[in-house]
Amino acid sequence: MCDSMKTQLVSAIQLQEVELQDNEQGSNNNNNKDETFTVEDAVETIGFGRFHVLLFVIMGSSSIVEAMEIMLLAVVSPEIRCEWRLNDWQVALVSTMVFLGFMLCGVLGGYIADRYGRWKVVFGGFVWSAYFSLLTSFSPSYGWFIFLRSMVGCGIAGASQGFVLKTEFIPAKYRAILLPLATVFWMTGSMLIILLGMLVVPSLGWRWMIRLSVTPSIILIFLFQFIPESARYNVSAGNVQAAVETLQRIADMNGASLPPGRLVESPGRERGSWRILVSPSLRRTSLLLWYSWFVASFAYYGSVLSSSELLEKNLLCVTNADRHHLVKHRRDDGLCYCVPFQQEDYRTLLISCLGEVALVPVNIALLNVFGRKMSLAVLQLVAAFLFMMLNICTTMFGFTVLLFLLRSLVSMNFNVVYIYTAEVYPTAARSLGLGFCTSFSRIGGMIAPFIAQVLMSQSVVLALTPFAAACALCSLGNFLLPIETRGRALLQNS
Repeated sequence: MCDSMKTQLVSAIQLQEVELQDNEQGSNNNNNKDETFTVEDAVETIGFGRFHVLLFVIMGSSSIVEAMEIMLLAVVSPEIRCEWRLNDWQVALVSTMVFLGFMLCGVLGGYIADRYGRWKVVFGGFVWSAYFSLLTSFSPSYGWFIFLRSMVGCGIAGASQGFVLKTEFIPAKYRAILLPLATVFWMTGSMLIILLGMLVVPSLGWRWMIRLSVTPSIILIFLFQFIPESARYNVSAGNVQAAVETLQRIADMNGASLPPGRLVESPGRERGSWRILVSPSLRRTSLLLWYSWFVASFAYYGSVLSSSELLEKNLLCVTNADRHHLVKHRRDDGLCYCVPFQQEDYRTLLISCLGEVALVPVNIALLNVFGRKMSLAVLQLVAAFLFMMLNICTTMFGFTVLLFLLRSLVSMNFNVVYIYTAEVYPTAARSLGLGFCTSFSRIGGMIAPFIAQVLMSQSVVLALTPFAAACALCSLGNFLLPIETRGRALLQNS
């Protein structure tokens, strides 16, 4: 009797333990079901890894393509001027038409990216720009050349949305490091087109230079299949399952895991709506950003085209000028058709391109220590000073150093304004916000050639003063930006 009671007591205790374990497992399962996470949580939990290296290389290579297409204008200008006997304003119109195409398609590309996906717009932009760039090399006349280059600009506008796609995958603490480092790819593209000009143009001509410059675009089209659609966009569009699959793929590549629970985030309201950009919370930011982008492009392409024009026509005040630089290529009637670049001119352009990456550590330090707003203000103020410094008489080495520093600063300014724009706008309108900003920037790019390439022939001081004044005014405006985005998570909705 005693033994049977002991047996029953042991059985009861074991049964109670089993019930407790079942209850604990059930509660854990319920807790996991109740736990939720956002895309921001997932991105931060996964952290930096193999996927981000792949993303950095492939999307960075898109900057190579964009830089080659833009810098091509500075290299090819003396050649088409000679072939079609163009005036200064006609040469300037080439750059303006490229930026016109960029401006018209910038807002459209941003709207489509917010409504239908970033990946589609970026991929389509690469295909479009590569196709029309190749057609440019067969241009039978000046009219066809400027039309086809404007189509190239339209494609570049779509490809530029790759910055948003890249930003939306990068954890917050790495954005201020990785995004400025992408300048290395832009510098690589700029140097590649200058090297092509140096090696190919004297022997095969500018048409073959353009044909060879399309090669990176074709390679990138095939590599782009390894980049997924933005998980933030998928959530914004209500496609949560696709976002989870993308995040899981990234986690597997990085050897990490997603946060426990399920992905829950409300779809974006009014995706791709311009009303978000001018809402009370973002109105002042948008207005100031539009001017900042105008100045960023105006100053950057002003520095690029001004250096090309100063070298091409020997308008510099050089104290130790050699025989080549003593010849001022300017006539009383303003016409001067055939002034090809010399080897030393190509070398000067190459050195100035190095300036775009040489001060990247300074750029990263500014972003992390002083934040985005203060970085913009400081960079633009110093750029204004250097634009005016180009008026002084110095040696050829001194001019190269000034140009090197100027290109560094205007390039860093472009980096910061890109980063700030991608961080300050919510996912529901991030691509459209960037599209509006890049369209305003191309207005600056459209005006810059007529100052740097037309007014420069009349007066170097008058041509450089507008660039300096615009930078100084913009520096003051950036102090009024109401939002600092350093260390802030990317918002899904405003």
